[in-house]
Amino acid sequence: MENYLEINRNSWNAKVEPHLKSDFYFVDEFLKGRTSLNSIELELLGDIKDKSVLHLQCHFGQDSISLSRLGAKVTGIDLSDRAIAEAKLLAQKCEADTKFICTDLYNLPNVLDEKFDIVFTSYGTIGWLPDLDRWAKVISRFLKPDGKFIMAEFHPAVWMFDDDFEGIKYNYFNEKPIVETYEGTYADPSANIVQEYVMWNHSLAEVLQSLIDNHLIIHQFKEFDWSPYPCLRHVEEFEKGKWRISKFGNKLPLVFAVEAKKSHRNTNYDDFLNI
Repeated sequence: MENYLEINRNSWNAKVEPHLKSDFYFVDEFLKGRTSLNSIELELLGDIKDKSVLHLQCHFGQDSISLSRLGAKVTGIDLSDRAIAEAKLLAQKCEADTKFICTDLYNLPNVLDEKFDIVFTSYGTIGWLPDLDRWAKVISRFLKPDGKFIMAEFHPAVWMFDDDFEGIKYNYFNEKPIVETYEGTYADPSANIVQEYVMWNHSLAEVLQSLIDNHLIIHQFKEFDWSPYPCLRHVEEFEKGKWRISKFGNKLPLVFAVEAKKSHRNTNYDDFLNI
């Protein structure tokens, strides 16, 4: 869809105010020092002190600022101008030296000229992008040689179901845009907003192959039978900070995570013959 950027920018702009007020984003506690990062991504990130980090699709900046609090030099980017405006304010309140840029992800090479030790993205990001090959090209473009890409994301198996998990509604594969209208938000279902949005489902093969095709070497791939967020319907907290869909228990993967490293050269088949 040619106008998906405008539709989704409007949708995310509308979410900013209710998200800032929601318990889901615990802004008051965050201002007092609580991190917004979870064990899944923290384990893959490791020690990031003095590392440069590019955070893609950062919303209003909590994870970006949390990365800064760990000693990294962080740049966060997002499509939503309202989210970026609030991210800058939040960084000031937290006295965090975090940089924010408002841009469509695919346009990032036109507005930023820098290389990073780490490119990071997490939870509910790739579904807003129609083309993962272009996404992976952006990641590769901004990584230093031997730089690291860290990703934590909801598992594509989840997005096959209807919202109440009564049955299969959507294709596992990237068949076509999914255009729908949603009332409220995942962070506050009672929020008085009604917004159209455009999304795409992406299989695991599409995610991983896009990275491989753009000179990223997969070092770790993990799947989890729980979510660190209660943003899906009909979930139960079986351990503190870990939620599962009640009817499925541990039978359905809810999250996956990837660690990949930028090859210092363009690897092709002939290279493997010399190993």
